[in-house]
Amino acid sequence: MAYTTINKGSSYFNTVLYTGTGASNSVTGVGFKPDWVWIKDRSANAYNHALFDAVRGVTKLIQSNTTNAEQTTSGVSSFDTDGFTLGTDIGMNQSSVSFASWNWLGANTTVSNTSGTITSTVSANTTAGFSIVSYTGTGVVATVGHGLGVAPNIIIVKQRTVAGNHWVMYNSNLPSANYFLYLDSTDSQQTAAGFFNNTAPTSSVFTIGTDAQTNGNTNNLIAYCFAQIRGYSKFGSYTGNGDANGTFVYTGFKPAFLIVKRYNDAGYDWLMYDNKRQVSFNVVDDFLKPNTSDAETTGNANQSLDFLSNGVKFRGSGASSNGSGASYIYMAFAENPFVTSGGIPVTAR
Repeated sequence: MAYTTINKGSSYFNTVLYTGTGASNSVTGVGFKPDWVWIKDRSANAYNHALFDAVRGVTKLIQSNTTNAEQTTSGVSSFDTDGFTLGTDIGMNQSSVSFASWNWLGANTTVSNTSGTITSTVSANTTAGFSIVSYTGTGVVATVGHGLGVAPNIIIVKQRTVAGNHWVMYNSNLPSANYFLYLDSTDSQQTAAGFFNNTAPTSSVFTIGTDAQTNGNTNNLIAYCFAQIRGYSKFGSYTGNGDANGTFVYTGFKPAFLIVKRYNDAGYDWLMYDNKRQVSFNVVDDFLKPNTSDAETTGNANQSLDFLSNGVKFRGSGASSNGSGASYIYMAFAENPFVTSGGIPVTAR
């Protein structure tokens, strides 16, 4: 059996940097037609994160660092064969401002999924373990089909209709399905049966409780679901050691993208790293924060790390990524697998 089914991570996930124009702007170089585009300015303008997907449709904006409801903007106006086109919204396309975009490939189409008690609209890429799921809440315990064919490790749900609702994350690395994290917050892990009904997802559905943030009656919701794929994606946990000779996390691939969150204590940001914003090779010490509108932090030795051929080596003692004895969860996507499907090992960054 081959080590991996994906030899080139950028065929399914890719980071693309671009400069805003203030006018219609075709961003290319993604390498595929993305179904999910996540954008953040890197400058001191400190615009909110901007997330668009092909299931909700073009110009439909949600923001990972706010509890705002969905908005219609002149943001992503089309998903294109090699990227996407932007309108004039300054939060994504201000003239001369530097932006980062993170792009995921879904199915490039949607299907109606009737596996759950709620019918959902799904764009699922089973090869990459990623699906986008749109559904309407009922206010009572229900199940929703996700289309992956295997149980997802991570589910991120956002209420689209009503403002004031958090981004709720189920994560299989937390103690049970009763635990959750807020993507838009520095809160630690919390418990509430109302979100996922203390029920782990199956190969066909995930369960939602009665809380409005995952199941508001008649409200529209969107879920991003991820199942771990060997050699391409890894969703795990680790314990920090508070040392410059930091914890090593084995992923089985050279990372292209990494999100880290300390989950056992409150007050710590989510940190987002990638292989494109860093001008030099290791160490990687530039990051953005999914839960804030802050500009990019650069040259931060305390939260630094190395991207290796088979994982991540933490190099700082910062409490948000490598505090002594602290507990963290992470999401990682590959640049290259550690070993290709033909048995060839790759080299370190």
